[in-house]
Amino acid sequence: MRFFDRTEEIASLREILSLSKSNAQFTVVTGRRRIGKTSLVWKAYQDEPILYFFVARKAESDLCMDFLQEIKHKLVIPTLGSVERFTDIFEYLMRLSIDRPITLFIDEFQEFFKVNQSVYSDMQRIWDMYHTQAHINLIVCGSIFSMMTKIFKDKKEPLYNRQTRFMSIKPFTTAVLKEIMMEYNPDFTAEDLLALYSFTGGIAKYVQLLVDAGATTKTKMLNHIIKADSVFLGEGKAILIEEFGKDYGIYFSILSAIARGKTSRSEIEQVVGREIGGYLTKLEKEYEVITKNQPIFEKSSTKNIRYTIEDNFFSFWFRFIYKYNYMLEIENYDAVKSIIHRDYETFSGKMLERYFKRVLMESKAYTRIGSWWDRKGENEIDIIAENELNDEAVFIEVKRKEENFDADALKEKVDAFTRATGAFKNYSLSQRVWSMNDM
Repeated sequence: MRFFDRTEEIASLREILSLSKSNAQFTVVTGRRRIGKTSLVWKAYQDEPILYFFVARKAESDLCMDFLQEIKHKLVIPTLGSVERFTDIFEYLMRLSIDRPITLFIDEFQEFFKVNQSVYSDMQRIWDMYHTQAHINLIVCGSIFSMMTKIFKDKKEPLYNRQTRFMSIKPFTTAVLKEIMMEYNPDFTAEDLLALYSFTGGIAKYVQLLVDAGATTKTKMLNHIIKADSVFLGEGKAILIEEFGKDYGIYFSILSAIARGKTSRSEIEQVVGREIGGYLTKLEKEYEVITKNQPIFEKSSTKNIRYTIEDNFFSFWFRFIYKYNYMLEIENYDAVKSIIHRDYETFSGKMLERYFKRVLMESKAYTRIGSWWDRKGENEIDIIAENELNDEAVFIEVKRKEENFDADALKEKVDAFTRATGAFKNYSLSQRVWSMNDM
């Protein structure tokens, strides 16, 4: 698959390169694994000389040998000879950049925690010493989101606030997913597009794996994901176990419950069988795997809360792969696919609602977008979009099939909403249905 999108991110990285010719730049690139962080940096600087240091889990002296070879090859200059400490290399490059601009890209930066934690405090000292004179374009990238956030946003850490730019890479937009489908499957259906969004959430690597395999229809995607040699089957564990550490079993149980529709704390605790307040907070604040949602205009910050897994792939993985792993272990792939087909309409209906929220957000046409449900669970509105600049609001019901829409029922929900919240007085209100025909 060719490189798609990222025009704003590439423009930012090019701007940073230009600024580094006058003032040292320290850019942090974050985002969940497989989102395309490394590919983005390479694309942005494809025509520029760039030092690439990959921090593998091996002895620091071995890493230094690799890095010195990279310097010798890319800069074509004599290097330091035998070096066993990364900070000696970093100081050498900082001093070198006083007289010549250098772009240094350090990938898997969080792995220095395993190699030598003192690297971070040494880098702080060296950066503070030289950055006012240096002309270095330093980019650091990491795939374990919580650790990268800790390194740069925890006040107790030595590199806190040393970065000049903090870039968070997001999944492909819905518009880009449509562009990809149009290029690789011009005859795609709304069902195919929804499947791509539901299974991948716009994560670049997952999209690439499917497209490169020619899996651009719903059926082909599912067949590629659920099979003996599929990389997708172990992906949830591969990404999240390292994030969660030894407590990953509890976190997985919580996420599995949420994926199955247990969205309140009490419902999740019933499934998990223990108090989970601290775990929910970490999943939301530290790992950013779940989101705490409340009805639009909810006055209390502690009531009527629902938890969701915002990452589509994790939603799919916990709902079908993790839950039915016992079937996969005995290689009964057809049984798992049958279950997915059986439950797909319900699962994809929620994804369709999420898809249209993304479309509204990407349109930049509204100032507030949310959902609403009452505390009794009797009334629920899928999407409410407000434009407070022109006093307008639209209430949207999302249905896979438009013929299932009941305009009178939505009107009753809107009336219940206005009575409960008192919102949108003197607004122009409208209501509509969005279905797969509107994708």
